[in-house]
Amino acid sequence: MMRRMPPNRPRVSIIVPTYREADNLRPLTRRVFEALREARLDAELIIVDDNSCDGSAEIVDELRAQYPVRIVVRTTERGLSSAVLRGFAEARHDILVVLDADLSHPPEMIPELVRCIDRGHADFVIGSRYVTGAHIEASWSFLRRLNSRVATLLARPLTPARDPMSGFFALSRATLSRAAPLDPIGYKIGLELMVKARCRTCVEVPITFADRTAGASKLTFAQQVRYLRHLMRLYRFRLTAGARR
Repeated sequence: MMRRMPPNRPRVSIIVPTYREADNLRPLTRRVFEALREARLDAELIIVDDNSCDGSAEIVDELRAQYPVRIVVRTTERGLSSAVLRGFAEARHDILVVLDADLSHPPEMIPELVRCIDRGHADFVIGSRYVTGAHIEASWSFLRRLNSRVATLLARPLTPARDPMSGFFALSRATLSRAAPLDPIGYKIGLELMVKARCRTCVEVPITFADRTAGASKLTFAQQVRYLRHLMRLYRFRLTAGARR
């Protein structure tokens, strides 16, 4: 188990939504807690799994002997965004970090995101693919890159962030608590939070974005359609919220 840190050090809840990501859970957990140990951060890792039935629960039970990790298996609900919100509800600490299970987001950058929140530099921090210093591995296909860029451009009027589509982000519980009711469609919960919590200061930390190491991508045409519906909701919220001011 990780050594407990003094109470004045930031304490972090890390939420990872999963569906059929069993092969990635051991390396993900190891890398997360190696990064946290080097940064002397106290944290918990919460896996929110959509009833994968692939051995994920058993793997996490094994990992609990060495790391402060636990799993919440959902049997009546599905979806990345709602899984993240369930993770927030389960979290014990006041700094919240979200990342994917497929190792496309480097766990080694978690301490940098946490520092930005803890020092008050931002109310939302993104592990960004599209700022100076960031890098996307060559294995990411042209179509995936194009899809990401188009999705980002469609969201540009909602936020000045260069990479609002990123699933790697951090915020404080205080920021979360001021958000309007959350009802995301699909998987872009970060964008939902930035808009509905009215985040004014967003910091983007450059990351190296890798292609997944195991399992299959969850991006489908249906998810892309849900994203367009989600955007319509957020634009409507922004317009009506502005009219109430």
